[in-house]
Amino acid sequence: MNISKKYKQVREQTVSFCSHLHMEDYSIQVVKFASPAKWHLAHTTWFFEAFILKKYVPDYVEFDVNFNFLFNSYYNNAGDRIMQANRGNMSRPSTEEIYKYRDYVDANMAKLLDRVTDKQILDLVTLGLNHEQQHQELLVTDVKYMFGHNPIFPVFDINANLVKDKNNSSKSIHIKSGVYDIGYQGDDFCYDNELGVHKVYIDDFEINDNFVTNGEFIEFMESGGYSDFNLWLDEGWAWLNEQNINAPLYWHKKEGEWHYYTLAGLQKVDPDAILSHISYYEANAFAEWKEMRLPTEFEWEIASSKLHWGQRWEWTNSAYLPYPNFEKENGAVGEYNGKFMSNKMVLRGASVATSKNHSRPTYRNFFGPKERWQYTGIRLVKKA
Repeated sequence: MNISKKYKQVREQTVSFCSHLHMEDYSIQVVKFASPAKWHLAHTTWFFEAFILKKYVPDYVEFDVNFNFLFNSYYNNAGDRIMQANRGNMSRPSTEEIYKYRDYVDANMAKLLDRVTDKQILDLVTLGLNHEQQHQELLVTDVKYMFGHNPIFPVFDINANLVKDKNNSSKSIHIKSGVYDIGYQGDDFCYDNELGVHKVYIDDFEINDNFVTNGEFIEFMESGGYSDFNLWLDEGWAWLNEQNINAPLYWHKKEGEWHYYTLAGLQKVDPDAILSHISYYEANAFAEWKEMRLPTEFEWEIASSKLHWGQRWEWTNSAYLPYPNFEKENGAVGEYNGKFMSNKMVLRGASVATSKNHSRPTYRNFFGPKERWQYTGIRLVKKA
């Protein structure tokens, strides 16, 4: 697929998802980490304007000089910006104005893509499209967080129940000890945090080819898993008690039965479906309860070709750190991954909300250990 067609496709996918929203939905920010839909629409557009059009099109005129301040996310090299927690405080610019902004930037990008051959520009366009695909997933999870905290649990899309999938394997896979190569090896797009191929030594291990299900996690809950401090990391135990956590995110007990909020509305928990919206702390406690453990990110990558994966982002037992040969890009693009390499845990795979073909076996997602609003799940490894 040529770059112009890919650009148009990705941009249309973002707008298509938002077609299910009411105008009142676009500006709501329930919590700091879940940005409003209007902001996502503008920020993904700002990326192309700030990093490509303003830099490589000499006669380009900004749509609005205030937008660099309003829709820059965390790029210090790109200038000042509003605080993340204030993204939902903007009634202006209007949602209609944001859509005009997208049309304006898309028209200018189309002109550029018709004539550009410079590899540096084309690489930035590819990065921008992958960046937008990341925000498509964040749109799904941020909108779900908004509706999942609405007291009437509204239906976003009756066909969008993304937690109904089930395991298609129940075996475990043995991986032999040895020295393995880790990191991206190829010519297609990847992020800089996947680069720096290096060798790791791995002992023999046995990894499940299935995810933990809702029913298995209910057994953990009913056995007192949330009240047994022996199962929990100290920070996890403090988090659990401070936040009064006693179930996965979006779970509610009604008339003695567990229900969970899905984008298709509130539904009874399916015990056979794959568990979702779980923190690292909960994943680690469950593994302790099962007398098993979470895989390291290296074990996961080595085993990935033998696993069924892609339904949930899988917590690993690895801290998000640079590979030995990691090199950060200069300027704003270098802020994309490298500066977040502390106090985060690595997740591998993809989820039902991830854009098609967006992930790969070397993809390193990362979140704080208490985060649950992504479609996260648990895969276990047998203890030696």
